[in-house]
Amino acid sequence: MNPDLNALLGDLRLPPGPGPHPVVVMVHGGFWRARYDLEHVGHLCADLAHKGWATWSLEYRRVGHPDGGWTGTFEDVARGTDHLRTLAERFPLDLKRVVFMGHSAGGHLALWLAGRGRIGAGKPLHTASPFVPRGVVSLAGVVDLERAHALHLGNGIVESLLGGTPAQVPERYRLVSPAALLPLGVPQVLLHGTKDDTVPASLSEAY
Repeated sequence: MNPDLNALLGDLRLPPGPGPHPVVVMVHGGFWRARYDLEHVGHLCADLAHKGWATWSLEYRRVGHPDGGWTGTFEDVARGTDHLRTLAERFPLDLKRVVFMGHSAGGHLALWLAGRGRIGAGKPLHTASPFVPRGVVSLAGVVDLERAHALHLGNGIVESLLGGTPAQVPERYRLVSPAALLPLGVPQVLLHGTKDDTVPASLSEAY
């Protein structure tokens, strides 16, 4: 999938019944790379919908797309999340029962979305009134970008995502790494397999 840079893309699934339904905002992973898209979490979203949750699965520009990475990736997921307010005008969504969830790079973005209200006015990626969830679930999330860079995860993908190293662009790391934004101000659940050899569980443990 190649996102239209002028369009807002997402996949909304509704469970049976009249609602209003609780919502999971889902962010797919894939180390922020263009070759992975929202189909990566399609089966999980379908299962959640079967269990009574509406799911709003976000698509976003990624490394390899024009303007992917800094700042397009973050602008897209932020705009897609805030679009829930518009969707709720047409569909039976309960905006008081919304959880963010993401896997791997999506876990990073889900936590960032919950914490972006801590970004001050005048800073890049500041949003005046970001949507605040009831909680966040990170599935093997890349929760600390400085540590992920030091570990050379994804063959150095964090440097590609942010356009530099922590020494070169330190503010970018401070603005988009969930570990740097703590405390996020919402409950968080981190699920991580101890034998994960792609994103080590030590990131979640240290977080």
